[in-house]
Amino acid sequence: MVRRIEVTGAGGVRLAAWEFADPPKTGETGRAPGVLLLHGLMGRASHWASTARWLSERHRAVALDQRGHGQSDKPPEGEYTREAYVDDAEAALEQLGLAQAVLIGHAMGALTAWQLAAKRPDLVRGLIICDMRASALGAASQREWEDWFKAWPVPFATLADVRKWFGEDDPWVERPNPARGEFYAEVMAESEDGWRPVFEPEQMLKSRQTWVYDAHWEELAQVSCPTLVVRGLDGELGRAESQEMVRVLPHGQYAEVADASHLVHYDQPDAWRTAIEPFLDTLLAS
Repeated sequence: MVRRIEVTGAGGVRLAAWEFADPPKTGETGRAPGVLLLHGLMGRASHWASTARWLSERHRAVALDQRGHGQSDKPPEGEYTREAYVDDAEAALEQLGLAQAVLIGHAMGALTAWQLAAKRPDLVRGLIICDMRASALGAASQREWEDWFKAWPVPFATLADVRKWFGEDDPWVERPNPARGEFYAEVMAESEDGWRPVFEPEQMLKSRQTWVYDAHWEELAQVSCPTLVVRGLDGELGRAESQEMVRVLPHGQYAEVADASHLVHYDQPDAWRTAIEPFLDTLLAS
C-alpha cells in the first residue's frame, strides 16, 4: 500500500506526504505513535520507503516530499528558507495528526528536524539525526556544489546512464557505489530529450545557501527530547563532530554504521535498522 496525502505548507505551498504501509491496528481508541521522515537536499520521500515499511509494524510512519522536491510544489519564486522548511514540517505534523512524533531526518532534513524540535518541543518526542553536520561549511563548499551541478551530463539518455554516472563516473565518487546510482535514479524523470532531475538545481542551491554559511549548534542545544546522532563511517559527518553534537544535546546518544556513505539509510538499510531500532524501542517503552 502506498498512499499520498496532501499537506498545505507555509505560504500555501502544496506538499505530498506518503505512507508506504498501513499503520498497525491499535484498537478503536488507540493510535499508533507517529514518525515523520524528512529526506535531504535533492532527495524525495520514496528514499525512505524501506525504513517506513518496517517502522509501520509499530508506528504510523509518514515521509514528506519537501518543497522543491519529489511531487511537492516547486514555486519558481517560492521561499526556500530554513524557516519555510521548518514551518512545512510543523504543518505536516499538525495536519497529519502525528504529534507527539519521532522525527527522522537525513542531511538537510535532519537540520529541519532538529530546528523544529527546538522550536516546538511539544510536537516532538524523539529525534534521529542522520549524517548532518552542525558546523558551518562555508562559501568554498557552496562553490563546489555550484561547479558539481554544472558537471552533470544532463540530459541523461537512459536511467542506466544515470546509475553509472552517479555510481561510478561522478568525480565525487571515490569508489563504485551502486546504491548512490540508484538514489539519483529515483530523482530523475523522463523528458523529451532524456532524463532530468525532478528538482531545479537552482532551487537546491538556493535552499543550501540558507544554511551552509551558518553553524547550528545553538538550536541543537535547545533540543530537549532524546536524540540519536547517526553517522556513516564513510559519510560527511566526522566522528569528532558527531560526538561533540552528542555532548551538546541535552539527551544525546551516538550510533555509527560501517561501510555506509553519506546515504546511510540507503546504502546499508539493514545496518541502519540495527543502529536505530534500540533507540526507538526505548522511546516506545517510555
